Amino acid sequence: MAIRCLYRPPARATGAGFRKHAPVRPKPAEGLEAEKAAILERLERIYRDGEVRFEKNKSVLFPPGGSGQGRPVRVAYQGVRGSYCQEAAVRAFRRCDAVPCCEGMDSAFAAVESGSADRAVVPVENSLDGVIERNYDLMLRHPEVRVVGELLLPINHCLLGVNGGYGIKRVVSHPQALAHCQVRLADLGVEIEAVDNAATAARFVAENGVRDTGVIGSSVAGREFGLRVIEENMQDDSSNTTRFFVLGKEAAAGPLPSPARTTVAFSLEEGTAALYKALEVFAAQDVKVSGIQSRPLRENPIRVVDGGDAGSFTYFEYVFFVDLEVSVAHPAVEEALAELGHIATFVRVLGSYSLDS
Repeated sequence: MAIRCLYRPPARATGAGFRKHAPVRPKPAEGLEAEKAAILERLERIYRDGEVRFEKNKSVLFPPGGSGQGRPVRVAYQGVRGSYCQEAAVRAFRRCDAVPCCEGMDSAFAAVESGSADRAVVPVENSLDGVIERNYDLMLRHPEVRVVGELLLPINHCLLGVNGGYGIKRVVSHPQALAHCQVRLADLGVEIEAVDNAATAARFVAENGVRDTGVIGSSVAGREFGLRVIEENMQDDSSNTTRFFVLGKEAAAGPLPSPARTTVAFSLEEGTAALYKALEVFAAQDVKVSGIQSRPLRENPIRVVDGGDAGSFTYFEYVFFVDLEVSVAHPAVEEALAELGHIATFVRVLGSYSLDS
């Protein structure tokens, strides 16, 4: 998390068309420091009781190539080298040390929580396939892990092979990648086979010199395993993009460039139009809600309601995740979260971070 600076020195208008006024006196340095201190104090109130731990003047994403402790950033990501998760990690941190392979997304979260990784990069949403719900569940199961940044990765599915494409009779990849490339694969007229992991398949094809098999994967996988890129942009939709969260244990108090986003999770008490009332608290403060997801509440998923003569009714309990298009440091967000607390069973700020545009 980072803090957007709420004070900007007033610009002095000059030139024709402006009436002369007395010169605007710049705010004294001590005044600026007091205002910054007030912002930090407000954040500490919001994140009290261990919700977020942050250090003043520490960057949200470590400086490129460094952890702030004289060593490369240790970054966890799911999957083997050559995966899109690795590509996202490298884009987020130009120089980093990958922690040992995380076989599942929960391992990447656990690596940050245990301190064996400084950051983790996990996918949360794809423009074609929607939300990766599992990772939202993991955000609640690992309360010490925070969203400290985001990355939008354009997905360029490449056809990889040992040679220039001659003699390829079948193409293998993850089912999602194959679904993204249906039109082009139909044109090729080859056998299609789904595998659990495209990067693992690329490594197998390269190490064993399998000339009749191509792999749909990233260009990173091609470079990693020495395969040739036979064709780029195999995907049917050129706008295919995956959104990744950058995770860490501590948010930061450095200035947050605008625009910013805050991700919040909450569940609601029983009542008529409860979700409407929850969203209304953001509208009342003119806080834009750009996204909302819901998941069954894992700890207590079932609610039984007495319907009187009609008998009892069973409902799912849900937790809602919303994206707010403003920094958590903004006073309007503080007011909205305070109001939300009156009608919610719990509220948790998962992180506040700069948008990747």
